Amino acid sequence: MGEYEYRMLTFGRDESRAAVRQSLAEHAEYGHWELWRLSLYLGGVRKAVLRRRIIRVQRTA
Repeated sequence: MGEYEYRMLTFGRDESRAAVRQSLAEHAEYGHWELWRLSLYLGGVRKAVLRRRIIRVQRTA
């Protein structure tokens, strides 16, 4: 099992689905994040948890 780093994003109820989708797509494309969990709460607040694998580079020489 690999090690991951996590980032939580919170979107207010006034943000459209298109704006949320665009923000998540930008994080995925430019930051190499993947969507791990998305929750919708009462009141319309969305919380997204993104993760990406930590790659450890080992010295060869």
